Amino acid sequence: MGFDEKGHDDESGDEKGSMAERSIAGTEVDEDDDVERKLDLGPQCSLKEQLEKDKDDESLRRWKEQLLGSVNINSVGESLEPEVKILSLAIKSAGRDDIVLPIPEDGNPEGLWFTLKEGSRYRLVFTFQVSHNIVSGLKYTNTVWKTGIKVDSTKEMIGTFSPQVETYTHEMPEETTPSGLFAKGTYSAKSKFVDDDKKLYLEINYTFDIRKDWI
Repeated sequence: MGFDEKGHDDESGDEKGSMAERSIAGTEVDEDDDVERKLDLGPQCSLKEQLEKDKDDESLRRWKEQLLGSVNINSVGESLEPEVKILSLAIKSAGRDDIVLPIPEDGNPEGLWFTLKEGSRYRLVFTFQVSHNIVSGLKYTNTVWKTGIKVDSTKEMIGTFSPQVETYTHEMPEETTPSGLFAKGTYSAKSKFVDDDKKLYLEINYTFDIRKDWI
């Protein structure tokens, strides 16, 4: 959830090492040029249509595999929009069984969702499935509050994924829960999964505890 080892806000941790900024260089057009230059992208079509085009052309098929990866045609629909379903969240800590937390359909777990031990090292692991089309730049953001005050904010680039029947798993960098008298207590948090197009796939609102020991 982005805590540093001292339990303070880590402003530099807002964007972790795997985050990468990408820019597209535009072409300068002379201001005196009266001709409006537009890029004609042509009609949009689904990934399934793209895969089925020229499927008998072996060289083109290999090129598409290099570009798109090995796409499972059974997971590709007619929709232009990708679909990402976050299936579960697991909390991994050395020497303990994983805490696996199924995610409710509405994204709002009832009551206390989980408890962490103060000063403990842990990792979050997400399991998710991608269908219909390629999802580009899937990101995870998480904000944590205690008694109404924001104490942590995390942003993690998960990546770009092709549709497939099998689930994907993403493991977050290891973190350490804060410790001490003021660290213990109940926290509220909001997690989001969005892509490069700002499409929101899931928003989770939940509460968790940090205590002296695991439950």
